[in-house]
Amino acid sequence: MIDFNKPYLTGKETQYIQDAVASMKISGDGIFTKKCHKYFEEKYGFRKVLLTTSCTDALEMAAILLDIKEGDEIIAPSYTFVSTVNAFVLRGAKIVFIDSDKENPNMDIDAIEALITPKTKVLLPVHYAGIACDMDKIMALAKKHNLFVVEDAAQAIDSFYKGKPLGSIGHLAAFSFHETKNIISGEGGMLVINDERFVKRAEIIREKGTNRSAFFRGEIDKYGWVDIGSSFLPSDIIAAFLYAQLENLETIQKRRKEIWDIYNKELTSIQKLGVKLPYIPTGATNNAHMYYIVCKNLNERTQLIKHLKEQKINTVFHYLSLHKSPYYSNKHKGGDLVNADYYTDCLLRLPMYFELTNQQVLEVSSSILSFYKAK
Repeated sequence: MIDFNKPYLTGKETQYIQDAVASMKISGDGIFTKKCHKYFEEKYGFRKVLLTTSCTDALEMAAILLDIKEGDEIIAPSYTFVSTVNAFVLRGAKIVFIDSDKENPNMDIDAIEALITPKTKVLLPVHYAGIACDMDKIMALAKKHNLFVVEDAAQAIDSFYKGKPLGSIGHLAAFSFHETKNIISGEGGMLVINDERFVKRAEIIREKGTNRSAFFRGEIDKYGWVDIGSSFLPSDIIAAFLYAQLENLETIQKRRKEIWDIYNKELTSIQKLGVKLPYIPTGATNNAHMYYIVCKNLNERTQLIKHLKEQKINTVFHYLSLHKSPYYSNKHKGGDLVNADYYTDCLLRLPMYFELTNQQVLEVSSSILSFYKAK
């Protein structure tokens, strides 16, 4: 079986975990957490980063930092993972779902302004497959209407928009290091704070609402409960695993892009049959987080999945439109979101991981081509 995903270990993960244990500081903010923070801030110019136990936690921190409360409205794509919006629903917000773009699953930028009301507080772009949304237009709308921007950059490590790292443009951003991502720690995430006014409070929220971090830096003589918060910081063991990955970021990215390019070359011909390949807008880069195709309809995708499984190739479809979800369908008042539903029914993700061989990529591609040739 050619798996859909396989976590890649660089070789130093367990060594660094042993080092973390030997340091006798395996709770949060140990030596490897500090190394990871320094890496991200220096490499990508993020104002401040804080590792979290998941991208979900990073988004929940963002919702607390922005003082989201009942009645606030958040504009977010329907075609995304539930964590994107659930973090804000937990604070009482109303999610105003926006359709996807016709060209790719990112939010339809041109539909945003019509959804903005006096209650709108946050624009929540999701950089699907690590491909940038049009951040110039999003930030211009945010400035015009006095809104915050939180980038869901879960899939967007080492991807750029007009030369700027994704996650560095909005007021806040959230990344994931889940085992399905380019850079992993099993579970894990990171909050990026680009707006100075949120830096100190972010540390407090992450430390259960206490000013403990400032105490350990010697900035205050005692610490106490000063705000709401939770235990969002990960063990240094998780950070040790992550740091081994970061040391090999360029190697990992190079290989993933090679795989992506082979898929893209081999599958070019099926576009003539109405099948879509990934679209990368001008100004956006490709971090090779995933390779997907978009079938013509649900039945075609179902049959293709079956065909590939018979060839011992494991593929998966992705999100179900959240505006039609059992939890939110009766709350959605925005009507049909045809492009989100289109990607829900038709998008298929192909195997993508570091140790996938060129021969396996060609085998997957050949199996897809044979399916369409038979049609």
